[in-house]
Amino acid sequence: MNRQNDPVARYYASSTQAADAALSRAERANDLSKVRERIAQLVRGQTVLELACGTGYWTEVIAANADKVLATDILDAMLARAQTRRFPEGKVAFRKVDGLDLPEDLGTFTCVFIGFWWSHLKRDEQDALLAQLRARLGHDVSLILLDDAYVEGSSTTIARTDAQGNTYEIVAAPDGERFELPKNYPADSALRKRLGGEVREIRIERLTYYWMLTCRLK
Repeated sequence: MNRQNDPVARYYASSTQAADAALSRAERANDLSKVRERIAQLVRGQTVLELACGTGYWTEVIAANADKVLATDILDAMLARAQTRRFPEGKVAFRKVDGLDLPEDLGTFTCVFIGFWWSHLKRDEQDALLAQLRARLGHDVSLILLDDAYVEGSSTTIARTDAQGNTYEIVAAPDGERFELPKNYPADSALRKRLGGEVREIRIERLTYYWMLTCRLK
């Protein structure tokens, strides 16, 4: 499958600013500050693989604290935008990568960071991603998932649920084209069930607008 043609990739390709839009909302500023501080602590001294780096917003946070970062995305437009940011000399490399088809020559990492992509993956894709991470990176690597919590009146309304339990939202690109995107808002119990077979030491932290899960690959 050419994943650049799937709805999530097409939507973000049509609006690279969409990835950062929610992060600029004033009501989320306090939560965002706490999340940035927490991620800075978690990646300090780590060699980090970032999947679906988008515009590089979180790459900046990671690079300021980690030893090294490989920031990856499937979209050329996102990688180009991310590379316009300022990073510490020699700390950050960029590579075009499909997160669900990881190349064998990625390198060695102590930590994987996935920000706001997990919720766009359907359940079978989440399972496939976890299996790929274990196969490519080995056991004991730290995994950090950061994503949106559902907040009535702030989050986009869920449009439908499919037979597998995946939920979807409808969003519009700047040119008016509408996209139906997978967008899941898992409870803690669902996260533990989904990841429990592939990881250990699961810890979940929740704020009003965001949740973060940390664990280690088995």
